[in-house]
Amino acid sequence: MGTIASYPDERNDVDVRIGVTDTPREINLELADDLDRGAIKQQVEAALAGAVDVLWLTDKKGRDYGVSAAKIAFVEIGTAEGDRRIGFGG
Repeated sequence: MGTIASYPDERNDVDVRIGVTDTPREINLELADDLDRGAIKQQVEAALAGAVDVLWLTDKKGRDYGVSAAKIAFVEIGTAEGDRRIGFGG
């Protein structure tokens, strides 16, 4: 019988969605899965608490993004292929 192959190089990226005040668009970033999710949360909490003026995140391609901490409406951290729902309902 066949076996299920394991792909150790396959990565699940972390999807981060940031809502910014005074604009209808959101910022969507894919961060590498090997980043520490706890560290990302601490960065977000520091920005929301006013400890830093700018939330800096680096996407999986190495591009840096800065968002003014005063303009952050919300931050959602999830997996890129994780709990995405399609359709209507809860």
